[in-house]
Amino acid sequence: MKKLMAANWKMFKTWDEAVITARKLAELVGTVPDDREVLIFPSFTSLKGVSKELASKSSFSTGGQDFYTEEQGAFTGEISPKMLKSCGAVFGLTGHSERRHVLGETDEFIGKKTAYGIEAGLKVVLCVGELIEERKAGKVEEVVDRQIREGLKDVPRDIDPERISVAYEPVWAIGTGEVAGPEEIVEAHGFCRKILQDIFGEKANEIRILYGGSVKPDNCSQIISLDNVDGVLVGGASLEGESFSKIVLA
Repeated sequence: MKKLMAANWKMFKTWDEAVITARKLAELVGTVPDDREVLIFPSFTSLKGVSKELASKSSFSTGGQDFYTEEQGAFTGEISPKMLKSCGAVFGLTGHSERRHVLGETDEFIGKKTAYGIEAGLKVVLCVGELIEERKAGKVEEVVDRQIREGLKDVPRDIDPERISVAYEPVWAIGTGEVAGPEEIVEAHGFCRKILQDIFGEKANEIRILYGGSVKPDNCSQIISLDNVDGVLVGGASLEGESFSKIVLA
């Protein structure tokens, strides 16, 4: 199983800036190690440009940061998996904490999007994770269990494991500089694996579980060496080619 080194550029970078960053990243990484796969989630406006820039680079792919649950229609401001794929996207992202806690998306809607994205031909990374108040209240397992089960509720049980990944991102560690400790990460990822095994059986061992939350070049190597950590989902440290290239090669 290859480690998935994913970058979420969020609402940053114009088309030109994104293409330049992608070009610089590809130059700095060079040949991607055999045990790594690189994934970039740029903004919608720069998705096609970044996809074209990386098209000739093996082991690089792109994805959409979000999508809606219809192929087309009167849904102003939304984007469909079909549109993402036409811009070169292979992956889609669902359930990011900012979609949940800033934009108010429910577990039910996130589950609907996850299943639809897969049905429409995307590989999907489902994000889960607890708020600091939930961790302090001892509700980490309760929250993660609910988010995974609701998020994957309508996903076919015979799915190819490569088409779904889960990213554990404790909300209190996203963009704060705080990082879950090794024991916290191992515990959370082990719990995610058990839930996936309950849902998908043996094939759950082939589903990648990523860690996200203030991942940086100086802590990535330790994080990806931990049990059940099959890659990372990186925010701020992925915005510059130099820093993300070090994470990819960590």
